[in-house]
Amino acid sequence: MPRSLHFSAKLLFQFRVVARRKSNLRRTCEERIVTFKAPTAERAWETANRLGRADEFTYRNDFGGTVHFEYVGIMELLHLGVERSGPAEVWYDIVERFKPSERKAKLIPRKVQLQAFAGVSAGKRSRRARRSSA
Repeated sequence: MPRSLHFSAKLLFQFRVVARRKSNLRRTCEERIVTFKAPTAERAWETANRLGRADEFTYRNDFGGTVHFEYVGIMELLHLGVERSGPAEVWYDIVERFKPSERKAKLIPRKVQLQAFAGVSAGKRSRRARRSSA
C-alpha cells in the first residue's frame, strides 16, 4: 500500500428548514475544512465525501419545523506538503447561501478542478501568480 499523504478538504453543509412542507430558500451554511491522511487524491476525495455524509443529521426546531443539516459536497481538496502544521487541523465558517443544494453545480467544482487532481502544487501556483503580476 502506498505511503499515506496528508490532505485537507473544504466541505459545504447546509441547514435546510422544512415548515408547512416547504424548504427555506436562503439557508445558513457551514464551510468546514477537515484534515486527514489518504494514499491518493482519489482516496482522499472518497474519504472527504464519506466524512461529509457521516455528519448529516435532522432535528425539530422550537417552531415545529424540521431542520436538516445536509452535506452538499467538496468545495476544495488540497494535498498538504511541508506547510502542514498539525495532524488534525479543522477550520469552519458559518455563512448564508441561497438554495445551496439546488445550486450545487455552481458551488461545488468537478473533481478534476480540485487542486489535488490538477497536479499543481501551491509553490508552482504562487510562482506562476508572481510571474503574471510582474
